[in-house]
Order: sequence, then structure tokens, then C-alpha cells
Amino acid sequence: MDIQFIKCHGSGNDFILIDELTHGYTFTEQERKDLSIILCDRQDGIGSDGILFVMNSDKAEARMRMFNSDGTEAEMCGNGLRCVARHMLEKENKIHIAIETEKAVLAVSQEEEIFPGIDTFSVAIEPVSFELASLPVNVEAEPASKTSIPGLPDHLTFTALSVPNPHVVAIVDEIDQQELKQVGEKANHLPEVFPNGVNVSFMKLLEKNKVFVQTFERGVGLTNACGTAMSASSLVSTIHGPNTMGEPIVVINKGGLVNCVVEKKEESFSIQLRGNATNVYEAVVQLDWNSREFQLENKREFVEEQMKYEKLEAYAASQIGGDS
Repeated sequence: MDIQFIKCHGSGNDFILIDELTHGYTFTEQERKDLSIILCDRQDGIGSDGILFVMNSDKAEARMRMFNSDGTEAEMCGNGLRCVARHMLEKENKIHIAIETEKAVLAVSQEEEIFPGIDTFSVAIEPVSFELASLPVNVEAEPASKTSIPGLPDHLTFTALSVPNPHVVAIVDEIDQQELKQVGEKANHLPEVFPNGVNVSFMKLLEKNKVFVQTFERGVGLTNACGTAMSASSLVSTIHGPNTMGEPIVVINKGGLVNCVVEKKEESFSIQLRGNATNVYEAVVQLDWNSREFQLENKREFVEEQMKYEKLEAYAASQIGGDS
């Protein structure tokens, strides 16, 4: 089978985007899972954090489903949604559309550049909930706000929220990647606490309205960036830190940076996630389902886009220095 795709990334969180609308693909659920495991493998596959399937929707211009590299499906993916937003905005020749996700139909748009030369896309991250059942997470405190979690290190306290996928965020003085990896792995092997697993983030406050976030992503592991984690962390930084709602919060990550704007209306929170959606290359994968072997054809690199993003990466790295 020949499958056309785009390799793309949001903040270094990389994906394989497959447009079922344009190409008329009709994958079974098992084939989606298998494709994710085969193609996302960084040793023997194309290599990515997941696959974005762009599908038909009767509620919006398109529907997005995101499968992690281990074959599991995520409820939401903020960085992936920006990539799908760009793809559909260009396809529809519009600057505002809506994309259907598992939990909600979300507004997406093209916005002012967050960095010179970087086309920038904004996506709504919602619904947001601090109710423990929305993750779910089984702890005594409700809501779980700066709370220790059974089975995780006592010196860390976490705030738990869904956006709508499950997150716990710890504010730390310095980010220790090895500790984050250990804590993330442990949290995802505590079914009595996190029945559906959880995304774990460490956040360092850099200055007013600027933070550094790194995440252990459920189903993936340590990532360069996780859009919903950066959004969740931004919200936590307005509750337990100095950052201000209604103003852009610069979120630095291993893959670059984004801006998040946290808003509250009555008792409901919403977050605007603004950042890049960079195309790396497009190609056709010729896949033999029986042998699970494949080869790439007609590969075309987007060199200029990559060069522009490298400048943003260098700037972001200069903001965190040797702290990571």
C-alpha cells in the first residue's frame, strides 16, 4: 500500500501527518495502531512521537486523531493540532477554521509570528478540568493542587488537571531529566493512582511570564515538547506562580518555544497555544502489511522552513543555558 504523508513538528514534537480526506484512505482501527508502531519507531521506522490522522468531520472542517508511538490513542495533542491546523488552513485557504478532537470542536487560526520567519498557529486547548475524575487520578485531595502523590517522590508536589488529556505538573528549582524520566515511568506504572496513565511535567519559573517545561509524555517518554503539557503548566504557573492570566506566557522547551495565554471566564479556564507548525519533508511510504516492511519514495525536503526554525531553536536554547 502506498501512503502519502508529511513529516512535521510543533516545537520539536514530531509527527507523521496522514491526510485521509485528500487521499481517500480508510484504515481500520488495528491498522492505525499498527501504522503508529511500525512507522514511529526511531530505529527501524520513519521515527516520530506519533501519527496525526486527518479525517472527515460533520462538525468541523476536519477531525484529528493522534496515535502515540506505542499504538495508544491520545485524547488531545496541542502540538499536533497546530500541524493539522496549518495543513487544513492552507488546504481551505482560510485563516480561521475548526477541528474536531475527541473531547471538543476547537477553534484554530493563523496568528502573528512568535519569532521572525516562523509562521504561527493558535489552537484552543479545552476543556480544562481540575476534577480528579476527569484525569482520572486517585488521591485524597480534591482538587489535587501542590499535592504529594502516593508512589512518587515525597519531595515533589504536583497539581493535577486534564486539558483534556491527563497531566500532573511539579514546579521545581532545576529540571533533572533523569529524575523526570524515572518519575514519569513510575507514574505510568501506578494503575491504582492513574488508571489511564498520565503526562508528567517539571516546570521551572525563569522570570515573570516565562517558564521552562519538560515532559514525560504518556505513551512516548521524554519529549522535546508536549503542547498540552505546556498549556497545563502555563495554567499552573498563574495559580501557583507569578504569571498573569490574559497575557502571553513564553514557554521554553527542548524543541523551541511557544506562547500560551490562559483565560478564565466565570469558573472555566481555557488556554490559547500559539507556536510553529513546521513541515520537514513529504514522501510516500510503500508498506507491505504482511511483512510490516516499507520503503520511502518521492521524498521532498522543506529546507528553508527547517533553517528558519533552527534560529528559533538556538534562541530558545540561549534562554535556558545549562539548566537542562
